[in-house]
Amino acid sequence: MVGTKKSLGQHWLKNRVILDEIAELAAEESAYGSSEKVKVCIEIGPGLGTLTSSLLRRFDKVIAVEYDDRLAENLPKSFPGKNLEVVHGDILEFDFTNIKEKYVVAGNIPYYITSPIIERLLTTEKIPERIVLLIQKEVAERIVDEKETQLSLFVKNRADVWAGPVVKRDEFTPSPKVDSQVIIMETHKPLVGDEVFLLIKRGFKAPRKKLIHNLAGLKSESELRDIFSKLGFDENVRPGDLHLNDWQKLQNAIGSLS
Repeated sequence: MVGTKKSLGQHWLKNRVILDEIAELAAEESAYGSSEKVKVCIEIGPGLGTLTSSLLRRFDKVIAVEYDDRLAENLPKSFPGKNLEVVHGDILEFDFTNIKEKYVVAGNIPYYITSPIIERLLTTEKIPERIVLLIQKEVAERIVDEKETQLSLFVKNRADVWAGPVVKRDEFTPSPKVDSQVIIMETHKPLVGDEVFLLIKRGFKAPRKKLIHNLAGLKSESELRDIFSKLGFDENVRPGDLHLNDWQKLQNAIGSLS
């Protein structure tokens, strides 16, 4: 077996039931809003090809993007005759516009680049229909939770999102220090614009502080209190208490930041 590279956050998942479940979530048809089957899957970090095997049974074509040169070279040998394209490269630099058909994305991704990968997938010019990722459980919980973060607001602006099965750490080789969880994102057009996210960024500069203090300088404190009152916001509200529609209302009331 090819050894893991700690620097790349490699942990092999071998439980076939879980792998099949991830692939099934990626291939689910009813979620796309039409009877058209999505035939292409881009897999992030295929590694030894355990998830690749499950994906190849459900998609007409799998494009596997692998950063590790050893693994990228060895992977095609495991699937002779299969419609598998292996790309040796960084998913953050992958050109999604080359994919002409509708596609989905699946993968067991390294914890340390979870946010950049999600942001890349949701902002690329040709976005996937669906994204199914195995990520750190704590991060998955933060994304789907009612208590918002900058990342959760970013995701919910561009996708319907929900959490899938939890995968215990001992299912991996080597075992990571924490459990993982599947997260499913069905993409859609952004619900709010960039101007709202300028305000969100400002509001989250100190996430634990009262929002009214983080927004100091945009308006006088008395003006902000008046805006909060008109919008029905508690003066002690913190950034994580507001949802996307709240931030849109707040931005409308405060005005342009650019």
